[in-house]
Amino acid sequence: MQIARFTFNPFQENTYVLYDETLECVIIDPGCYEPEEKEELFNFIQTQKLKPVHLLNTHCHIDHVLGNKFVGEAFQLQPQIHELEEKLLAACLQYGQVYGIFMEASPAPITNLKEGVAIKFGNCTLEMIHAPGHSPGSICFWHKESDTLIGGDVLFSQSIGRTDLPGGDTETLLRSIREKLFILPGKTIVYPGHGPETSIEFEKANNPFLVEHS
Repeated sequence: MQIARFTFNPFQENTYVLYDETLECVIIDPGCYEPEEKEELFNFIQTQKLKPVHLLNTHCHIDHVLGNKFVGEAFQLQPQIHELEEKLLAACLQYGQVYGIFMEASPAPITNLKEGVAIKFGNCTLEMIHAPGHSPGSICFWHKESDTLIGGDVLFSQSIGRTDLPGGDTETLLRSIREKLFILPGKTIVYPGHGPETSIEFEKANNPFLVEHS
């Protein structure tokens, strides 16, 4: 499985495109906001001759869904989310006004992402891990064969997702990381919603939020 990362919008959010030799791909958390960001994502997909088959949101804070409408219309896809994120997605237009960001309304979502569900594309399968705390319906996407986790805003390099937004809870987030993510193989590479990638074993040993609470 190949992973392409793009850093978009004023929040410096990471958008991911996952694909394999079949050229089927999934787009995760399209944060593209400016016209040139949308063009960059679209041109990459066209140049690589990829066929997008899923639009996935790890969660529905505004920085992770700014490009939902663009991607949905460009590739005829509906965003797939956890059912507990539906209210957050609906509130994004209002949050955009608070941040001074104009957001085009996201297409109506499919609320099918939940623990135990598998998303397939090409020869790849992503397993869902429900890891609430940053938001109620935060989902991580685990690719077992490559020891890869697309983690959204749950776990960062030596940090964790913020919990001061609606639906956030620090103890819930720490419990999600300990009980859902830290049981994965240590060599698992975590691709977060912001910042550089890290690994499970590194965060177990060095993340100050988890070491202090262990």
